[in-house]
Amino acid sequence: MRKHHHLILLTFLTFVGGMFTHAKLYARPHTEAEAVTRTTAPRKTKRGDASWYSRRSPGIRKHTANMEIFDDNAMTAAMWGVPFHQRVRVTNLENGKSIVVRVNDRGPHKRYFRRGRIIDLSKKAFSEISGLKEGLIKVEIELL
Repeated sequence: MRKHHHLILLTFLTFVGGMFTHAKLYARPHTEAEAVTRTTAPRKTKRGDASWYSRRSPGIRKHTANMEIFDDNAMTAAMWGVPFHQRVRVTNLENGKSIVVRVNDRGPHKRYFRRGRIIDLSKKAFSEISGLKEGLIKVEIELL
Protein backbone atom coordinates (compact mmCIF):
# COMPACT_ATOMS: atom_id res chain seq x y z
CA MET A 1 0.00 0.00 0.00
CA ARG A 2 2.85 2.35 0.87
CA LYS A 3 4.46 1.87 -2.58
CA HIS A 4 1.14 2.76 -4.18
CA HIS A 5 1.02 6.09 -2.30
CA HIS A 6 4.61 6.89 -3.29
CA LEU A 7 3.79 6.21 -6.93
CA ILE A 8 0.76 8.49 -6.81
CA LEU A 9 2.78 11.25 -5.10
CA LEU A 10 5.60 10.94 -7.63
CA THR A 11 3.13 11.11 -10.54
CA PHE A 12 1.44 14.15 -9.03
CA LEU A 13 4.75 15.99 -8.45
CA THR A 14 5.91 15.23 -11.99
CA PHE A 15 2.65 16.56 -13.39
CA VAL A 16 2.75 19.77 -11.31
CA GLY A 17 6.44 20.32 -12.11
CA GLY A 18 5.69 19.99 -15.80
CA MET A 19 2.87 22.53 -15.51
CA PHE A 20 5.17 25.11 -13.92
CA THR A 21 7.91 24.52 -16.46
CA HIS A 22 5.42 24.89 -19.29
CA ALA A 23 3.98 28.07 -17.76
CA LYS A 24 7.46 29.60 -17.34
CA LEU A 25 8.34 28.90 -20.97
CA TYR A 26 5.30 30.71 -22.31
CA ALA A 27 5.20 33.48 -19.70
CA ARG A 28 8.75 34.66 -20.39
CA PRO A 29 9.08 38.05 -22.05
CA HIS A 30 9.64 37.80 -25.77
CA THR A 31 12.42 39.69 -27.46
CA GLU A 32 11.45 42.49 -29.83
CA ALA A 33 12.56 40.40 -32.82
CA GLU A 34 10.28 37.53 -31.75
CA ALA A 35 7.34 39.91 -31.34
CA VAL A 36 7.87 41.35 -34.84
CA THR A 37 8.14 37.86 -36.33
CA ARG A 38 4.88 36.79 -34.69
CA THR A 39 2.93 39.81 -35.96
CA THR A 40 4.39 39.91 -39.47
CA ALA A 41 4.36 36.20 -40.20
CA PRO A 42 3.30 35.63 -43.81
CA ARG A 43 -0.31 34.63 -44.31
CA LYS A 44 -1.18 31.50 -46.26
CA THR A 45 -2.13 32.29 -49.83
CA LYS A 46 -3.17 30.20 -52.82
CA ARG A 47 -3.65 31.08 -56.46
CA GLY A 48 -6.01 29.44 -58.87
CA ASP A 49 -9.40 29.76 -60.52
CA ALA A 50 -12.66 30.79 -58.88
CA SER A 51 -16.17 30.15 -60.11
CA TRP A 52 -19.61 30.89 -58.75
CA TYR A 53 -22.64 28.79 -58.00
CA SER A 54 -26.24 29.46 -57.10
CA ARG A 55 -29.37 27.62 -56.06
CA ARG A 56 -30.23 27.22 -59.72
CA SER A 57 -26.94 25.49 -60.58
CA PRO A 58 -27.33 21.79 -61.40
CA GLY A 59 -26.71 19.48 -58.46
CA ILE A 60 -26.78 22.20 -55.79
CA ARG A 61 -28.55 21.08 -52.65
CA LYS A 62 -30.71 23.17 -50.35
CA HIS A 63 -28.17 22.80 -47.51
CA THR A 64 -24.43 23.41 -47.55
CA ALA A 65 -21.94 20.86 -46.22
CA ASN A 66 -22.10 22.44 -42.74
CA MET A 67 -25.92 22.14 -42.82
CA GLU A 68 -26.74 25.83 -43.39
CA ILE A 69 -29.42 26.67 -45.91
CA PHE A 70 -27.63 27.81 -49.06
CA ASP A 71 -28.13 31.52 -49.76
CA ASP A 72 -27.15 33.09 -53.10
CA ASN A 73 -26.98 36.50 -51.43
CA ALA A 74 -24.59 35.54 -48.62
CA MET A 75 -20.87 36.27 -48.80
CA THR A 76 -19.92 32.60 -48.59
CA ALA A 77 -17.81 30.08 -50.47
CA ALA A 78 -17.12 26.40 -50.99
CA MET A 79 -13.52 25.33 -50.52
CA TRP A 80 -11.57 22.16 -49.74
CA GLY A 81 -8.96 21.87 -47.00
CA VAL A 82 -10.06 24.70 -44.70
CA PRO A 83 -12.34 24.50 -41.67
CA PHE A 84 -15.93 25.68 -41.82
CA HIS A 85 -16.37 29.34 -40.84
CA GLN A 86 -12.80 30.15 -41.93
CA ARG A 87 -12.72 33.63 -43.43
CA VAL A 88 -10.73 34.10 -46.63
CA ARG A 89 -9.89 37.15 -48.70
CA VAL A 90 -10.43 36.51 -52.40
CA THR A 91 -8.71 38.91 -54.80
CA ASN A 92 -9.47 39.03 -58.51
CA LEU A 93 -6.00 39.12 -60.10
CA GLU A 94 -7.26 40.89 -63.23
CA ASN A 95 -8.86 43.94 -61.62
CA GLY A 96 -7.51 43.93 -58.04
CA LYS A 97 -10.96 43.86 -56.41
CA SER A 98 -11.20 41.77 -53.26
CA ILE A 99 -13.81 40.48 -50.85
CA VAL A 100 -13.89 38.52 -47.61
CA VAL A 101 -16.05 35.40 -47.56
CA ARG A 102 -16.81 32.69 -45.03
CA VAL A 103 -16.33 29.03 -45.99
CA ASN A 104 -19.52 27.08 -45.32
CA ASP A 105 -19.41 24.41 -48.02
CA ARG A 106 -17.06 21.97 -49.72
CA GLY A 107 -16.10 22.33 -53.32
CA PRO A 108 -15.40 22.86 -56.17
CA HIS A 109 -16.20 19.42 -57.52
CA LYS A 110 -13.09 17.21 -57.46
CA ARG A 111 -12.85 17.04 -61.26
CA TYR A 112 -12.62 20.87 -61.40
CA PHE A 113 -10.37 21.08 -58.36
CA ARG A 114 -7.81 18.88 -60.12
CA ARG A 115 -7.82 21.37 -63.01
CA GLY A 116 -6.94 24.33 -60.80
CA ARG A 117 -10.29 25.58 -59.53
CA ILE A 118 -9.71 26.30 -55.85
CA ILE A 119 -12.90 28.02 -54.70
CA ASP A 120 -16.58 28.32 -55.58
CA LEU A 121 -18.10 31.64 -54.53
CA SER A 122 -21.74 32.38 -53.92
CA LYS A 123 -23.40 34.41 -56.67
CA LYS A 124 -23.33 37.60 -54.55
CA ALA A 125 -19.67 37.21 -53.61
CA PHE A 126 -18.56 36.58 -57.19
CA SER A 127 -20.55 39.55 -58.50
CA GLU A 128 -18.67 41.86 -56.07
CA ILE A 129 -15.32 41.18 -57.77
CA SER A 130 -16.31 40.28 -61.33
CA GLY A 131 -19.22 40.14 -63.74
CA LEU A 132 -21.30 36.98 -63.59
CA LYS A 133 -20.79 36.45 -67.33
CA GLU A 134 -17.11 35.75 -66.65
CA GLY A 135 -17.88 32.43 -64.99
CA LEU A 136 -14.25 31.68 -64.14
CA ILE A 137 -11.59 34.14 -62.93
CA LYS A 138 -7.98 33.99 -61.70
CA VAL A 139 -7.81 34.72 -57.98
CA GLU A 140 -5.51 34.80 -55.00
CA ILE A 141 -6.90 33.51 -51.72
CA GLU A 142 -5.55 34.58 -48.35
CA LEU A 143 -6.60 32.74 -45.20
CA LEU A 144 -7.49 35.24 -42.48
